[in-house]
Amino acid sequence: MDNYRFGTVDYLVLVAMTLLSTGTGIYFGALKKKHKNKKSVSEDNRRTNFGSEKIDEYLMGSRNMKVIPVSITLYRVTSIIGTPSEIYHYGTQYYLIIVAIILQGIAFSYVYLPVYSALQIGSAYEYLGLRFNSIIRTTASFMYVFGILTYLPFIVYVPALSLSQVSGLNTHLIGLVIILACVTYTFMGGLKAVVHTDVWQVAVMFLSLVAVAFLAIYYSNGLVAVFDDAEQGGRLMLANTNPSPYVRHTVWSVLIGGFSFWTSVNAGGQHMVQRYMSLPSLKKSRQASFIFTIGVSIFIALCCFMGLLLFSKYKDCDPRSAGMILNDDQLLPLFVVQSVGHIYGMPGLFIAGIFGAGLSSLSSCFNTVSMVFLEDIVRGFFKMEPSERQSTILIKTCIIFQGILAFLIVFLLQHLRGILSVCNSISSITAGTSFGVFTLGMLFPWANTIGTAVGGLSSVLLAGWISFGSQIAAASGQLKSGMLPVSVKECVGNVTLPEDPWVDQDQVFPLYRLSYHWVSPIGVVTAVVVGALVSLITKPADIKTLHAELISPVIHRFLPRECFRGRNLNERTEESLIQ
Repeated sequence: MDNYRFGTVDYLVLVAMTLLSTGTGIYFGALKKKHKNKKSVSEDNRRTNFGSEKIDEYLMGSRNMKVIPVSITLYRVTSIIGTPSEIYHYGTQYYLIIVAIILQGIAFSYVYLPVYSALQIGSAYEYLGLRFNSIIRTTASFMYVFGILTYLPFIVYVPALSLSQVSGLNTHLIGLVIILACVTYTFMGGLKAVVHTDVWQVAVMFLSLVAVAFLAIYYSNGLVAVFDDAEQGGRLMLANTNPSPYVRHTVWSVLIGGFSFWTSVNAGGQHMVQRYMSLPSLKKSRQASFIFTIGVSIFIALCCFMGLLLFSKYKDCDPRSAGMILNDDQLLPLFVVQSVGHIYGMPGLFIAGIFGAGLSSLSSCFNTVSMVFLEDIVRGFFKMEPSERQSTILIKTCIIFQGILAFLIVFLLQHLRGILSVCNSISSITAGTSFGVFTLGMLFPWANTIGTAVGGLSSVLLAGWISFGSQIAAASGQLKSGMLPVSVKECVGNVTLPEDPWVDQDQVFPLYRLSYHWVSPIGVVTAVVVGALVSLITKPADIKTLHAELISPVIHRFLPRECFRGRNLNERTEESLIQ
C-alpha cells in the first residue's frame, strides 16, 4: 500500500494508448479519405450544409458515417471518476440515473430526433433560425460556445489529476500532452478522426474498468462482502422517497433531474446532434440513440458498482482523511493502484482508459465548437460566406485556439480554487436553457420569438441565481455537504476525522439549499412556461404559416392542414436560413 507510482509497463501501456489514438485519428481522418468510395454526396441526394463537399466531409463525415462508431462517440465518459466517489460519499440512490437515461433515450428518439432528421441540418442552432429568427439562433450558439469553453478545463484536468496521483508527473505537463494529442488528430482529420478514435478510447476505458472491478473482487473478500460492507456502512439506499427537494439524492430528484439533464445533453447539445446528423437516415440515427442509451446505462451501472468497491476497501480508513489524496477525484486511481497495482500494466491500462475518456470528450468539443463557429457565428451572425479555403482556415484556427485556451485555464486551476465547480455550473445552466428553448420550438406551435427570448433569459437568470448562490453559501460554510460518515479507525498513524461543526441550514435561503439535481429541470421548465405564456400574451405565432417539419411529430395530429404543404425546407437558399 505504500507504492502509489507507475512502473515501466504502465507507462508503456499509456504511451501505446496515446499513440494509437493519435495514429487512428490521423489515418481515418487524413489518410484513408484519399482511398474513399467514389460515390459523392450529391449522388446520395443529401444536402451539403457547408457549401463544399470537403468541408461537409470534415465536419459531418459527408453524412455517411456508420452506426456503431457514431454510437460510441456519443458517450460522455467523464463520469468514470465522479460517479464512484459520489456512491462512496452519498450512497447508491444515484443508481436510478440509469432509469432516467433510458427514459430520455425514448423521448429523444421520438420527440426531438425526427425534427433534426427531417430538416437535415448540420448545426442544431440552425433549427432555431428556421423556427424563430437569427437573433435566437445566434444567442443560443454563443451560449453553447461559452458553456463548452468553460467546460474544457474539466475535461483536461480530471485525467491529468488521475495520472498525476499515480505517477507523480506534473498535472500541467500531462494536460499539455492530452491537448496536443487531441489538437493533432482533430486538426488533421475532422469528424471521421474523432469518431474512429473514440472507438478505441471508449473500448479501452470500458474494458479497463471491467478488468479492475473483476480483479478487485477476486483479490478481496468476494462480492457478498462488498454489499455487506455497503449495507453496514449505510451506503445501500434503494428507494429514498423523501419529498424534500433539499435531500441530495431521492427517487424524485434523481429521476426528474437526471431525465432533464440527459435529455438536455442529447436533444439540445450540438456535439450530440452533429453525430446523429452524420448518419444517413432517421432509422440509423435511432439505432445509434438506442445503442448509446443501452451502452451508457451499462457504463453508469459499472461506475456505481465501483463506488461500492471503493467503500468496501476504505470503510475503515478514508484516504482523504488519512492524507493519501487531496481531492475526491483521486480516489478511484488510488484504489486501482492499491488493489491491482501488483499486476503489471493494470494501473497503466486503467489510467489509459481515463486518458482516452479525456481525449474523446476533448476532441468532440474541438470539432463541435469549430462547426458552430463557422455555421452559426461566421455565417449566421456576421452574415459572411467564406470560401472553402477560408472555411478550412477558420475551422482549424478555432481548433488551435481551443487547445491554447484549455491549457491556459487548466494552468490557472492551481491559483483559482473552486473554478471547476463554476465551469461545470455554467455548462449545466446553458444546456438547460438551450433545451428549454428547443422544447418551446418543437412542442409549442404558438411560441414566438419574443416569448422564446424572454423564456430563455428567465431560465438563465433563475438557474444561474440558484447554482451560484448555492456555491457561495457552501464556500462560506453556511451549507453542509451531507456526506455519509467515514471511518479512520484502521488508518496507520495518528489520524483523526476533522471536526464537523453544526450549521443551521434553515437560515439559508431555500433555493440555495436545493439538491443540484433540480437546477436543470428548473431551468428547462422556466424557459418553457415563461416562453409559452409570454408568447400567448404578446402575439402567438400563426400556426397555419408553420411547416410541419419544424414541429415534433408527436404534435402533428393537432396541427392544421395548412402546415403540411409538402414544401421541403431544405430547398431554401443558405441566405434564407440565416435571416
